[in-house]
Amino acid sequence: MSIDTNAIATIIEPSLDAMGYRLVRVAAIAQRGTTLQIMVERRDETAMTVDDCAEISRSVSALLDVSDPIAGAYTLEISSPGIDRPLVRPEDYDRFAGFEARVDLARPIEGRKRFRGRLLGRAEDCIRLATEAGEARLPLADIARAKLVLTDDLLAAAQNRPVAQTH
Repeated sequence: MSIDTNAIATIIEPSLDAMGYRLVRVAAIAQRGTTLQIMVERRDETAMTVDDCAEISRSVSALLDVSDPIAGAYTLEISSPGIDRPLVRPEDYDRFAGFEARVDLARPIEGRKRFRGRLLGRAEDCIRLATEAGEARLPLADIARAKLVLTDDLLAAAQNRPVAQTH
């Protein structure tokens, strides 16, 4: 079953935005049936609650029932990104600048597909990453997967504590 996750994002994003949430990612997972995973975070950046997920589930279910973008049965799963969240939108690389990230590319640059380092934000159509070998510029279009790495700095920021900078 082919599911157009971009079309689903277009259908549900305005409603989520109006409810005070930011859509992080829409993914279709074909294991033991089809699961449509909607990853959402609160715009006020406070922690997601079970009630938030239930409210989102009701709203998204109603929207998808009307537009019917998925042929056949599926399970709807609402989740929050968690601390070591995926980096999906270009602005995520600016928003989380200063934190460590792991980036996998669809095609290699100088023989490498995997990079890890401190995010330095974006420059043109690339992200900047401070790695052990120096600064890497990775084209946004070539990023297959990227996520924050769970570090003491990230945990401190998630708990709204001052972060001890290590450079």
